[in-house]
Amino acid sequence: MPRQIDYRVPETRAGEDAYTRPAFSFGNRAKRLVWNITWLVLFRLSPRPFHAWRAMLLRLFGATLGPDCHFYPAARVWAPWNLICADHVAAGDGVEIYNPSPMHFASHVILSQDAYLCGATHDYNDPTFPLLSYQMTFGPYAWICARASVGPGVNVGEGAVLGLGSVATRDLAPWTVYAGNPAVIIRDRHRPPTVGDTV
Repeated sequence: MPRQIDYRVPETRAGEDAYTRPAFSFGNRAKRLVWNITWLVLFRLSPRPFHAWRAMLLRLFGATLGPDCHFYPAARVWAPWNLICADHVAAGDGVEIYNPSPMHFASHVILSQDAYLCGATHDYNDPTFPLLSYQMTFGPYAWICARASVGPGVNVGEGAVLGLGSVATRDLAPWTVYAGNPAVIIRDRHRPPTVGDTV
């Protein structure tokens, strides 16, 4: 089933170069500028244990965060207002969440150092090269390992693991371990008996 596009850049107007015109509205760009300054001055320079402070800054810019979410100082979120997290979500240093459309993280999702979550791409078969973005979902207890990448529109099932430096180009099945580029199944992951159907 084809992935559902959440946002497509509007049609090019007369006199515009499709490759260099902004993909987002002025209001969106202005909000991201203010957020980037806030991230640089107040988020990035905060002490590592100050998780509640960084969560407060994300919420201030529209993020939905459950209790005890840990976003480390060098984690980057492109658009906090498109970040929806349940409880105990963690993003290590160097994680980059590129989320022009909403990204949903269920309980106990772990994003290890330098993981990259890419929520958008371009239609390279269209001469105007429009940006396309997708909503994405990461199920409870999913783990994106260090330096792994998740491609646009890929959804990660409950308990799925994407191994070190791997690249997910298709949806990841629940309680399954993936590795490689493109990532393929290498084994099942045992579901702990204490894990309930947390959403």
